[in-house]
Amino acid sequence: MIILGRIVAPFGVQGWIRVHPYGDDPVLWKEMPHWWLSESADTALENWVQYRQDGCRMHGKGLVARLNGFTTRDAAEAVKGWFIAAPRTALPRTAHDEYYWGDLIGLDVVTESGDTLGTVASLLSTSVHDVLQVRDGDTERLIPFVAAWVLDVDLAARRIRTAWQKDW
Repeated sequence: MIILGRIVAPFGVQGWIRVHPYGDDPVLWKEMPHWWLSESADTALENWVQYRQDGCRMHGKGLVARLNGFTTRDAAEAVKGWFIAAPRTALPRTAHDEYYWGDLIGLDVVTESGDTLGTVASLLSTSVHDVLQVRDGDTERLIPFVAAWVLDVDLAARRIRTAWQKDW
């Protein structure tokens, strides 16, 4: 499953939820007729619960949505903090040089000279751009996910090559 975002709060009194999306362009989620919810991002594939998406729109920096069966604020409150995901086959195709966060997590990060910086542990969304959180043992590096620093992403080789330096 590709984690798309997290439910942060109920929205109104008719079962709508407020969603913090991971990544950009979450308005494309409207094209997905079903969303999958789970209390944990690490849930086994067969334990994600599928819901029909009955409405979705941008609201500020996030989304508000309504899922089939959620008709009250209490129902929406019960899934506060839960994750939203979808199987790869349900997601819209990415354009060249676009990636789902889930595709990047776990990739090795190396410098131009081939030094290993670590592995992508997660991504952070800032108001300016996304940031790779790279871990190597006790060392953590935050590398902006922008063309100036990320030279290429090779999903097949499970590697990101960067202009970042090991001693930074």
